[in-house]
Amino acid sequence: MAEGELQHIFGRNLRAYRQSKGLSQEQFADFVGVHRTYMGGIERGKRNLTLVSVERICEQLGLNPLEMLDKHYKAE
Repeated sequence: MAEGELQHIFGRNLRAYRQSKGLSQEQFADFVGVHRTYMGGIERGKRNLTLVSVERICEQLGLNPLEMLDKHYKAE
């Protein structure tokens, strides 16, 4: 696995989840409790999140952090 690949996978999966719920990035960021530009950085894989941040975001959304790090994740 290439360096930084997990942050790209997490961001892509988070974006897919957000879109499956029909939320704008701003609405989604507000719900999670982060700024819209920060959420954009996460979705683009530009933010190097700590595991604590991944856990916190997933807990807010009721998601399994391991699923969000799976490159084969499919948003429901």
